[in-house]
Amino acid sequence: MPPSIAIVLGASGSVGEELVRQLNASSTFQHVLILVRRLPEPVQPTKIEAHLVDPMTPEHLAKVVMQASAKYNQPAVGFSVLGVGAGTAKMTIEEHRAIDVDLNAAFARGLKASGNVNHLVFMSAVGANINASATGSGAAGMPRYARVKGEAEAAVCKQGPQVVSILRPSVIIGSKHTPALLASVMSLASPIIPKRYRPLRTSEIARAMVTLAQTSPTTTATYEFEEIKANANHKVD
Repeated sequence: MPPSIAIVLGASGSVGEELVRQLNASSTFQHVLILVRRLPEPVQPTKIEAHLVDPMTPEHLAKVVMQASAKYNQPAVGFSVLGVGAGTAKMTIEEHRAIDVDLNAAFARGLKASGNVNHLVFMSAVGANINASATGSGAAGMPRYARVKGEAEAAVCKQGPQVVSILRPSVIIGSKHTPALLASVMSLASPIIPKRYRPLRTSEIARAMVTLAQTSPTTTATYEFEEIKANANHKVD
């Protein structure tokens, strides 16, 4: 039976907001459960259901994930777009890991422990590499940033559901953290940029994530620019 429940971590971010909007519009999912630090204003009509995670600690997050899944006890799919959107250059690697690695690992554990989830769709970043240097600047695109993203991928694959679909976008157009000038330049230069580094829109990433959930792949895989675009253009419902 295909999943009818979506469980989302990171719904307040730019990609997260678009993902939730598309899940809400999809006929595949009966309920969209979002895990949040604070309860949003209710929007009608909607199938979005907020579950408060307070405090947002790994232990409490995993517990709330299991409780949310148990409410419906139906096949579900997990989505995580949680990550530090900006300011990683000012963070220590431990501070960065506490969000990108520890919280995502807890989310993955909760999904697996629920018994209702076999698939996690996880947004990482291009260049993610668990063997990259752990020293130097933590800014996006630098080795330490790639290291944390690689650690996050490894953690969710090891601790999470049987299948993990990892998306690795580069510059995200439409993100509140992408400067308008950079987005404009990258869009114009896209044809001459190596494919894996070409920009993607928040709507394309979200659409690809929904498509992957709907098609239910049977093996863990990594998706970069070309694969993300292909899935974004493959409309299921």
